[in-house]
Amino acid sequence: MSVVETSTILWRQRELLSMLLFKLDVESLVLSAGRSRWLGAATYEVELVLEQVRENEVLRAIAVDELADLLGLPPGPSLADLTDALDEPWRSTFADHRKELISLSAEIDAAVRTNRGLLTSGQRAVQEALHTVTGSSDLYRQDGTTAPAGHRSARLFDEAI
Repeated sequence: MSVVETSTILWRQRELLSMLLFKLDVESLVLSAGRSRWLGAATYEVELVLEQVRENEVLRAIAVDELADLLGLPPGPSLADLTDALDEPWRSTFADHRKELISLSAEIDAAVRTNRGLLTSGQRAVQEALHTVTGSSDLYRQDGTTAPAGHRSARLFDEAI
């Protein structure tokens, strides 16, 4: 593929990663607001964008390998190596792609960590609420950790079996 086609694919990758970041932010807002009713829909939208990112990643890998071949580079070069092998104005264009992709990746990583933290704290809140209503069935061990007390209710057996 040509430099133009590879750059177009990189633009598409940037657009998709921006959309993924937006969907992760929406998911974060849903989690922060405690609107668990919409969590499934928000997560589904994230998964849809992730699928598009995966498809574009395959195209990007093919385009980069073909461009690397045209430039005399070994297959699977990094975007930095590809950028260094290009002449201007493509060198600065690909450098911009690289800089923006690194930035988006860092933002996505932070959003994922935030959402994971919100999910964990939400799970803890639900467990605490359930324990308040039903009472905790956990016992403490000598080291201070909790262990399930086990099911101590009466059990009925069908003697006809």
